[in-house]
Amino acid sequence: MITFAWSSYDLKHQSSIKTYIKMKKLIFLFTFILCASTLKAQLKWYSPLGGDTAYISGRGWNQEMKDNYHRLPNQFKDQVRPALWNLSNNSAGLYISFFTNAPQLIVKYTVNEDKSLNNVAYLAKSGIDLYCSDKNGKVSWCACPLQFNFGKTTADTITFPYRRLPVNASQGFEYRLYLPLYNTVTSMKIGVPVGSTFFFEPLPQEKPIVVYGTSIGQGASASRPGLCWTNLLQRRLDMPVYNLAFSGNGRLEDAMFKILSQIDAKMYIIDCLPNIDEPDSIMPRILRGMKILRSKNNAPILFTEHDGYSFLGDGSYLHKVEALNRQLKETFQRLKASGYQQIYYLSQDEIGMMQDMDTQVDGLHANDIGMRYYADAYQKKIEEIIDYHPLSQFLPVRQFRDYPSYMGYLRHVEVLERNHRVNPDVVMIGNSITHYWSGEPKHATLHRGDKSWKKLFGKRTVTNLGFGWDRIENIAWRFYHGELDGITPQHIFLMAGTNNIGLNSNEEIANGVVWLVGRIRQLQPQAHIHVVKIYPRANGEERVKAINDLIEKKLKTDSRTDLVDCTSVLSDKNGKIDRSCFTEDGLHPNGTGYERIAKVYKRYLNE
Repeated sequence: MITFAWSSYDLKHQSSIKTYIKMKKLIFLFTFILCASTLKAQLKWYSPLGGDTAYISGRGWNQEMKDNYHRLPNQFKDQVRPALWNLSNNSAGLYISFFTNAPQLIVKYTVNEDKSLNNVAYLAKSGIDLYCSDKNGKVSWCACPLQFNFGKTTADTITFPYRRLPVNASQGFEYRLYLPLYNTVTSMKIGVPVGSTFFFEPLPQEKPIVVYGTSIGQGASASRPGLCWTNLLQRRLDMPVYNLAFSGNGRLEDAMFKILSQIDAKMYIIDCLPNIDEPDSIMPRILRGMKILRSKNNAPILFTEHDGYSFLGDGSYLHKVEALNRQLKETFQRLKASGYQQIYYLSQDEIGMMQDMDTQVDGLHANDIGMRYYADAYQKKIEEIIDYHPLSQFLPVRQFRDYPSYMGYLRHVEVLERNHRVNPDVVMIGNSITHYWSGEPKHATLHRGDKSWKKLFGKRTVTNLGFGWDRIENIAWRFYHGELDGITPQHIFLMAGTNNIGLNSNEEIANGVVWLVGRIRQLQPQAHIHVVKIYPRANGEERVKAINDLIEKKLKTDSRTDLVDCTSVLSDKNGKIDRSCFTEDGLHPNGTGYERIAKVYKRYLNE
């Protein structure tokens, strides 16, 4: 048997080691607490519900829901079944838009339901999803790789620390944060480092696409919120989409049609067949629903067939789906025969789910592949319905290239608000050259031609739709997002294309300008359209002339469409720019330049 005898030295040495270990633990704990408190002190927190406005996009009745993240206000609680009401508290389709130049951000929130669901991924049911747009409007996904924490119980705070934002995040990005699809958010705050710029963006002012549907529309079974087909559509079209889809409860009920009728929609999507048990009930329910909708709104309505299934199922299920779709088709044809206008149809074949066995998670609910099938089919149909046909070289997109001089989307909202208050006689469309001339909405500091503007327009009501750094594709985005809606100007001046030089060919730029003119004519048939040739620019006079010659060749002028040429008043005898008319960059007119331009414009206003 082996025995050990400890010397007094050994015992003292062992005691010292224990004391040292205890001290190390204390030092570590102190350092951890200090770092945690320092991190907390370095963050500034913002709540979407923290002010007079609830910055929650993707829903109506926002003023009535200033204190929650629900989809329907309390006024409808007693009008719908309890099951539907409970689902309306889920935040499917809701999103928060904000701008920040923070290098990282943290989102903390709480929910009041279980965080998991048997056929919906954890991230989709209870998680959030963040996307960002750079100054040129390019959209990127912001990952939170294995750093999110859902806690252990329903009551625990959920944390998503986004520490891998784009490397140039300090330049500023527009962010869109999609909320959980199948849970009810009870609180939320966004933290950014102290000193970072942060503000919530105003809510969209344009009419929404409103979806009434089932669990698939609510988001079953995307892997995360941003991949639900309604959110895919919202991002692709950059238009508000209201998700009023309720799992198991899209039953074509009168109460829901009454709720839909209260929304001033761009269009409605009715996608409820997966929740209908009796095919014979489809026609009477839709006929009643159409009377309700059409009593309040003439917006287009798109009816959608059952998407089918992607597995080799039994015949009874196949026959039921076929019967549902057959009844919807007969109902649609009856509506057409009864004289209903602006109604459209999306078939099972157009969705395409049954041609791909990998589109569903359980034979009914769409996975990420299926969600893209849905989004693709809906996007194609919606673009036909709302006449969304931009040129492929100039796909509409927003921008904020001139930040911090001004913020593009904020100016866009100012324009829409002005359109609600004022019906202008004259609209000026362009880039920074128009923007920094003068007029309303006015730039905070740059208005280089106040005197000539006032002399030119006098008492006329004028709206300035110039946006610094706008290109043809950005002007197209503004046309598709309501800047020419609700007004009837007599004169519209358009000057576009100079910011596309260096990016597009002469032919493309000329085609883009002509396309813009055509779009203006669709939106404003009564207006006199004055197409302003691109102003000469330093070291680019010859190319500008070549582009202008192409515009003149391609543009069909008539009694209400003409060309305005300011080249001669801005050039010297050698065909170069007259430096006395421009700022140092040789591109933007100064006060003298605007005075000369105004004299040319005046001739067209007086015709």
